[in-house]
Amino acid sequence: MTTSYDTPSGAHASAATAPPGQASLNCGVVGNCAFSALIDQAGQVVWSCLPRFDGDPVFNTLLDATENGSVWAIDIENFARSEQFYEPNTAVLRTRLYDTDGRGVEITDFAPRFLSRDRMFRPLMLIRRVRPLDHAVRIRVRLRPRYDWGKLAPQVTQGSHHIRYVGPEQTLRLNTDVSLNYVLSETYFVLGGTANFLLGPDETLAGGIDETARIFEKETINYWRTYTRRLAVPLEWQDVVIRAAITLKLSLYEDTGAIIAAMTTSIPEAPGSSRNWDYRYCWLRDAFFVVRALNSLSEVGTMEEYLRWLTNIVARSKGGHIQPLYGIGLEEQLPESMLDHLPGYRGNGPVRVGNQAQEHFQHDVYGNIVLGAAQAFLDHRLFHRAGRAEFAALEAVGDQAFKLHAEPDAGMWELRTRARVHTSSMLMSWAACDRLAKVAHKLGLPDRADHWNSRAVLIRERLLREAWSEERQAFAESLGGRDLDASVLLMAEVNFIDPMDPRFIATVDALEASLCDGPYMRRYEAPDDFGKPETAFNICTFWRIDALARIGRKDEARKIFETMLMARNHLGLLSEDTHPVTGEMWGNFPQTYSMVGLINCAVRLSAPWDSAI
Repeated sequence: MTTSYDTPSGAHASAATAPPGQASLNCGVVGNCAFSALIDQAGQVVWSCLPRFDGDPVFNTLLDATENGSVWAIDIENFARSEQFYEPNTAVLRTRLYDTDGRGVEITDFAPRFLSRDRMFRPLMLIRRVRPLDHAVRIRVRLRPRYDWGKLAPQVTQGSHHIRYVGPEQTLRLNTDVSLNYVLSETYFVLGGTANFLLGPDETLAGGIDETARIFEKETINYWRTYTRRLAVPLEWQDVVIRAAITLKLSLYEDTGAIIAAMTTSIPEAPGSSRNWDYRYCWLRDAFFVVRALNSLSEVGTMEEYLRWLTNIVARSKGGHIQPLYGIGLEEQLPESMLDHLPGYRGNGPVRVGNQAQEHFQHDVYGNIVLGAAQAFLDHRLFHRAGRAEFAALEAVGDQAFKLHAEPDAGMWELRTRARVHTSSMLMSWAACDRLAKVAHKLGLPDRADHWNSRAVLIRERLLREAWSEERQAFAESLGGRDLDASVLLMAEVNFIDPMDPRFIATVDALEASLCDGPYMRRYEAPDDFGKPETAFNICTFWRIDALARIGRKDEARKIFETMLMARNHLGLLSEDTHPVTGEMWGNFPQTYSMVGLINCAVRLSAPWDSAI
């Protein structure tokens, strides 16, 4: 069993830490499925976009650590050290700051989320509660939101117990029970008891400040503990899985059902690489993997929410082209631009807003849609099971998958200047046809089952024949190609091939020899638009772990998995990439793909419950 990451004593710093004074991904995330905030080990809110995940980062010091950056800090006088942990099985974060005499304060951060009046209450409100641990200490509050990506300082007004931060597009109100003068002047003051700070919409609170904060904290803790209690977790690595599940849930934009790929933009995949992308949108590929992972824990509510969003995408396409990603409000246009006024993460620009991948043709998207929806036809627990009408709409997606299965595309890695018939894209086209055949059989439609099965057989035979490279003794990244790509490991995950097939085993061996830096795995070996990748892509490492377990090398898989657990930050969160030399996290954060890998591998590798009870 692994060490818990949900208590102060369980916290660790195994992942490489940032140089002093520099931005870091050693952050916790709080949220409520409407917005989120990243909070670093010093208790600073370093990133939060409002009014939704892809909105204006009113706190942006993660990308601008200069005096122009926007931050919300709670400073203790004569700061010496800190510790940070989640309230067990919740998204409520606690940060403890200690001074040079050992006296401390505890900051509790959360975004309210709980049932109220038969609806989920999830306001755009970040609550910070600060209490002295033993003796009275002096703290100061530095609350410096900015608007328009840090370009505009707000107009500040105040009432009797609140401060308003007025911008052209939105106004934030801080309700607090401490001196407004101390907040506005950023003056150190004696903290003798619990201080409450509620930052949210420009609305009057229905109750008292302390009462509201206290009740919201209690109800939010109860919500998350109820949520995690219902998860079907594996025997081993339970805390790992619970933290990953909560993080994936926090990536759901519940208003529409979209699932974002990550909460940040422009954290580079490697220092100085310019591989800086905006991941605050919904990729149909990533969302499918999130749904699949949560389903494996018997958490099907997120799937139902996502299918609301996906149904709109399918209906609007009218059987035609579907983009690989959309905005969380179904936006099709996500034009990519660069913000030159922001220095970027540790000065590693550019900072990008929007994502050019919206323009790409990525043909695996049709398979990801069908795979993401297939369980809705089979799962008797759902409030709204899919039927024949939904199947008819999904068949139009399958028609596109079959039509395009042998056409060149940008591939799942979104290559910007090269198109090929990618193995992974054809694989997902097969999956679309295969799952439609299974669903048709379940619905009692034998003619449609035969139709889709014949298409699946045709694609499978061609893929096995033309993706195999005799020279490399492996399945290549494209039909007729020779370059290797970790995405072919998905052949086993989607049940395209028996993992004990000699060709799949040989492919695993070839990929390890070509793409691995010790335990870590890169995406592909051929240079792309920016050269050869420098960092390991975490989900590829997890695919390798899964493949090793499937082919009987389970002990090796467990060792690599334990290494990946040490690559997480002190709160058990992962970004997109790990540097194979420094062990440091790079890429957008927290990355849903990576958190999915933690769940999938823990479920795959864990001893069964009946081995212990």
